[in-house]
Amino acid sequence: MELWDAYDRFGHQIPGVTLVRDAPIPAGYFHLVSDVLVQHEDGTVLLMQRHPAKVFGGYWEATAGGSALQGEDARSCALRELQEETGILVEELEHVGTEIRQNTIYEEFFCRTDWKKGRIYLREGETVAYRWVPAEEFRDMHPSELVTYRIQKYIEGVNR
Repeated sequence: MELWDAYDRFGHQIPGVTLVRDAPIPAGYFHLVSDVLVQHEDGTVLLMQRHPAKVFGGYWEATAGGSALQGEDARSCALRELQEETGILVEELEHVGTEIRQNTIYEEFFCRTDWKKGRIYLREGETVAYRWVPAEEFRDMHPSELVTYRIQKYIEGVNR
């Protein structure tokens, strides 16, 4: 059973309240999700293809990410999810935005890396393929092609 901390709409943790994955989140409570957009030092952006059995199966994700576990802050969550979903280890992340949708607070991070492009890890049951695409191609992708399309707007500010 995966447990999450509860937050108010301003991103403040609500002491003593625990949320449970797949259980309804009560009105007025939010859970925390961290996403990491990965750009190689050569300018390409990492896309991961979701396993066909998952929600949005076959779609491409422009981020590694997921829900913060109980006691985990947004940055720690982002680093953990990046390693679990891609194998990439980094120390530096740039926070590029926060979005609130329905009952979720999304903390968006950016990482530029020199990680060997052929050493991306595919997580069984999660991802089936990956590709590195030029930033221009990524920016031009239609939102219907991506699961995490909201991250597209952040590439403009970080691709310098």
